[in-house]
Order: sequence, then structure tokens, then C-alpha cells
Amino acid sequence: MPRTLAEMTTLRLGGPAARVAVAGSDEELTDLVATADGNGESVLIVGGGSNLVVGDEGWPGLVVRVASDGIELTGRDGSDTLLRVAAGVPWDELVVRCISEGLAGLETMSGIPGLVGATPIQNVGAYGAEVADVLRALTIYDRETRRVESWTPQRCRFGFRTSAFKHTDRYVVLDVTLALPRSQRSGPIRYLELARRLDLEPGQTAPLADVRDTVLALRRSKGMVLDAADHDSWSVGSFFVNPLLDDVPAAAADCPQWAADGKTKLSAAWLIEQAGFTRGYGLDRGLGRVSVSTKHTLALTNRGNATTAELLDLATVIRDGVQQRFGIRLGPEAHLANCTF
Repeated sequence: MPRTLAEMTTLRLGGPAARVAVAGSDEELTDLVATADGNGESVLIVGGGSNLVVGDEGWPGLVVRVASDGIELTGRDGSDTLLRVAAGVPWDELVVRCISEGLAGLETMSGIPGLVGATPIQNVGAYGAEVADVLRALTIYDRETRRVESWTPQRCRFGFRTSAFKHTDRYVVLDVTLALPRSQRSGPIRYLELARRLDLEPGQTAPLADVRDTVLALRRSKGMVLDAADHDSWSVGSFFVNPLLDDVPAAAADCPQWAADGKTKLSAAWLIEQAGFTRGYGLDRGLGRVSVSTKHTLALTNRGNATTAELLDLATVIRDGVQQRFGIRLGPEAHLANCTF
């Protein structure tokens, strides 16, 4: 069994774990967490490790690896099919199965790494779709009350890459219920880059398999499909989240922007590039063990034998440079465990 967090994360960074246990069911997961909590032992829950940055000192307590399994058809709601999916199911395996069975709604989120249970935490999404669009219910374990509860989507307080789960370790997701329409075609494709690649006008639809293939090609071109041979994929995907602002500083007036959650969402990639941190930044500046991805400005990458400290030093330089240039402070999209910057 892996004993270092570097063996459990897509960044391949992170020090040793004091103790590791695998939870193959909801009962094992809740029992492990409840027992550790009762003993005052710190707990880190790890799924696919694709959105996790762990310090070089590792984790001083229990690391629980989620390995629950199961996809269950639970009924219908109008024209939608309801699927209850265990937290430990790999997300992309679920996407593949849904496409093969003619269930639409997940195809634009193809290729996203990690497990199903992690997707509500930051309201995972891509190419104009997000988990909140299809989520109908969740089962969670509340570490404070020590109770298992069913939640509605409204209780989750979903927003752009955020939720009630994002900045707390109080809740453990055990399963999710998704509502998906039966269709061989996607919903309307509104994301312009994807529509162009599919040779569509925005708002048109396409066969599910075509959408998946095109999304995977786009993600590979950005180093966002896991590949052990491609160090640009040794990352947590987008390290920084696109900022949501009430007011856009004049210096950032030309930044691509969209309305979201009653605020203005700016492109973090544009801000980073315009502040001078272009693709590959770090490779030619004595930072050879870490760099900005050569394919995508938002990804910070481990070039093979880096440390978490080196990666966070790079993140600090970028964050401070963007703030100095635009007066905007970028925050991490990734979850930081036993480390900070």
C-alpha cells in the first residue's frame, strides 16, 4: 500500500502518511473517520488525488483512501433517469458508462480525473457544464453530529467551483444521485471553443461520443488528461481559480469576463499571462524542477523530482505578480493539506 502522498496524488508530491487505510464501503469510510475523530487523530480523505497539494512533511494522522463502488439505477423523475453513484467510482468511468447507455449530461466533463465523491466539493465542471446541473441528491456523513444525512442540491450552496463543502472538512460525501436524460445527443453546446471544434453553431447539439472525443482532444492539448509520460499532466489541473469580483479594476478591463453568481468572473489564465508568466515559465529561470505547464497557463507542474515547497514558491511568485500588475489576488482551486502559500 502506498505510504507517501506523492504516490496518491497526480502532482506526485507530498511526504509520508503516519497511517493509511482503505475504505471499500460507506460503512468502512464512516467508521474509519468516526474512530479517528474520537481518538483526536487528524484525517485526510484521498480519492483520486487530482486536486490535492500535500506538504513535504506529509500527513501526521490517518489518510483514508476512498474505494467504495457501485452505480445503481434508482428510478425516473419525469424524463430523467436517476443514478445513485458511490463516492469511490472514478468520474471518467462513470462518464463512459453513461455515454454507452445513452444518458446525456456528463459528456462535456469527459477526462476529468478523480472520483465521483470529490465532484460536488468544488462543483466540478468543464466546457459549459458543471456537476450542479445534474445533481439531484447526496448522502453525506457529518463529522460533527456523527450522522449520515441526505442533502438536497439547495443545501449544498453551489457556486462557480465552490460549495458548502469547499472550505471545511466537516462533511464526507458518501454517494451522489444524478438526474440524466436519455438521449444519444448532447445538450446544447454553448462553450464557444468546443462548438467550433465540433463545427457547430453555439446552442446546437452533437452525438455524445463525438462530444467526448472532442473534449478529450482539447484536454490533451492542454495537458489535462493524465499521462505518466507527459510532465504537463503532473499537476492538479487548474491551480488557480478564476476570480469572481464585484468590481473589475481598470487595469484588468481588457480581461475576458463573464457574469457568474451575481459577480464578474475573470480569466485567471489571461491575468497570469499578461503579468508575464507564460507557458513554460520556470524552465528557463532556474526553476527547472517546477514550471507553468508548457500547454496551459493555469497548471503548475512537477517536472519529475520537485518538492511541494518548490511548487508553492512558484505559486507565490505568480500570485504576487498578478496582484502587483492588476490589483487582483488569485486564490487556489486546489485543496492544500499541511501546506500553504
